[in-house]
Amino acid sequence: MLIPLNNYHQNTKHSYNSIRVNPNRVNWNNPPNKFKFYPKEYTRIPLLSQNDNYNFLYLISGISAKKTYPGVEYYLRVNPSAGALYPNELYFQVRNVDGFEDGIYHLEVASSSAVLLQKLENNEGIEELLELSYSIDGFIFFVSSLYFRSSWKYKNRAFRYCLLDAGHLIGTIEASSYLFNKEFEVIYDFSKEKLNEFFSFDEKEFFTSIVIAGEKQNNKKVSFSMLLPTLDGASYIEENISFFEKNKLVEMAYQDSLEITDKKAQEKSAIFNFQKQKLQDTIFKRRSIREFTKQSISKLQFESIMNVVNQAIKSDCDEQVDIYYTINRVEGYILGLYKNGELLRTGDFNSKAGYLCLEQDLGTSSAVTFFLTSKGKNYQELYQKAGVIGHRLYIASNYLDIGCSGIGAYYDDEVCEFIEENTMVLYALAIGN
Repeated sequence: MLIPLNNYHQNTKHSYNSIRVNPNRVNWNNPPNKFKFYPKEYTRIPLLSQNDNYNFLYLISGISAKKTYPGVEYYLRVNPSAGALYPNELYFQVRNVDGFEDGIYHLEVASSSAVLLQKLENNEGIEELLELSYSIDGFIFFVSSLYFRSSWKYKNRAFRYCLLDAGHLIGTIEASSYLFNKEFEVIYDFSKEKLNEFFSFDEKEFFTSIVIAGEKQNNKKVSFSMLLPTLDGASYIEENISFFEKNKLVEMAYQDSLEITDKKAQEKSAIFNFQKQKLQDTIFKRRSIREFTKQSISKLQFESIMNVVNQAIKSDCDEQVDIYYTINRVEGYILGLYKNGELLRTGDFNSKAGYLCLEQDLGTSSAVTFFLTSKGKNYQELYQKAGVIGHRLYIASNYLDIGCSGIGAYYDDEVCEFIEENTMVLYALAIGN
């Protein structure tokens, strides 16, 4: 029996024919703006290294490298992003945190600084608007998407990438929270539309999730007002005109996926065992690999990676995300297709995995090729969870000097035929030497 799947997801599938009939063509001379700036009059706090809280923020979404090509400069960040387009922004509230006035801030990646948007009085807090029954001493992060940064290249499929990249950003918060001994919990069930309005967003930007990295206090804060300019953080300039291409399908997908149904919380927290200095170096040096050597990885390496990937993600809405993978080159493992650790059928499927990943060699030459899927109801939540899992796969692999690459494009229905499940395929990834 077929299950009802999300309409947006159904309408944005790739197939062998679709990528040939409707290939993506973009003007690389006019990419979208990847940085959002508030006016220069706003107070900025440079994230200098002498303060652990500044390092904590930098290791979430700081610039980690610069690449220069003829006429083009790329600034790579700690958090991965499809096409290096970075369609997400990060805002946060701080209370009783060394190095900050209590207030609401924007993480301004381009200048490596925190921009103070609104000071808070002692009794004020955004918790009231979020309908939280407690207050937070520490950080409350708000993850938003500016979808045009992604739809400029990926068209209707951009909402998928916005959510995956939001999940990666949540993953960087998780990793940095581990490094700096902070609590970590994801909140999905809040009034996103109220928060959008509170930050003066128009339809070009919207919130998808909240992360708490602080201690819960048994008291409540009162609401406050915040008047911010409505800023365009994505449009590009062409002949002195700001250009933004509206995508109704993406905007409708966001609206249609706002309501959460039948949510189940995950109360458990992840248990990691990283050596912290090595993890910090890994976070900063993390890159997406472009090719594999077709060498095997060890059984111990693979099982260590999967131990990290399979840890609980503490949240108020935990959707089931299944992890299918083809074992291609892992010592001590039978070649075959696996689901959540169980061997489904034996065989050498490396060529098939590469074909399913839009015929990319990464899927063929890897040690393991992964397909994350879900039959869940809550689209924004399950997709962001897939992004968190993907980020853990990056970090755990790179920590062991194993390459990793996220693959957001694949033949959706053919993956379902291969794994013999009618489900939503959310993400593909590959690891190897």
